[in-house]
Amino acid sequence: MPELDTADDIVLPALLRHARSAYAHAIRRRLHSSGYDDLPRNGAYVLGGMVNHDGSPADLIRQLRVSKQAASQLVDTLVLRGYLERTTDPDDRRRTVLTATERGEGAASEVRAGVLEVDAELEKRLKPAGVKALRAGLVALLDINDGYEAGAPG
Repeated sequence: MPELDTADDIVLPALLRHARSAYAHAIRRRLHSSGYDDLPRNGAYVLGGMVNHDGSPADLIRQLRVSKQAASQLVDTLVLRGYLERTTDPDDRRRTVLTATERGEGAASEVRAGVLEVDAELEKRLKPAGVKALRAGLVALLDINDGYEAGAPG
């Protein structure tokens, strides 16, 4: 980003877009140094959500807002590279169950460590009250987005 006089000179969408790169860099560095450098784009989000937060693969992929084809390719790649295992649901043979493999759990652990690394640095710089305020602002943006998606103005 270009140098500006203050953060007030940068519009919030630009700040948000570039700020999330801190997490991406920390996660990517940890994954690479631990031998998980073949994790596909969005793979860290899916694995981290599944393993670290008990998220359902379907919900996590839906949150990515990608096409069904892209979602299918992501899952296929995660399976082929040994991060996920695809099995048939014993209660409903028409359904497929995705679970993280040992390799997937290891990658998810590195994702979590990368997030915690940035969180710790952020807390050093902003102090707990600043992080709490940042979280509140981001949650407010999510609420505004939910309103737009529901068809209601902000």
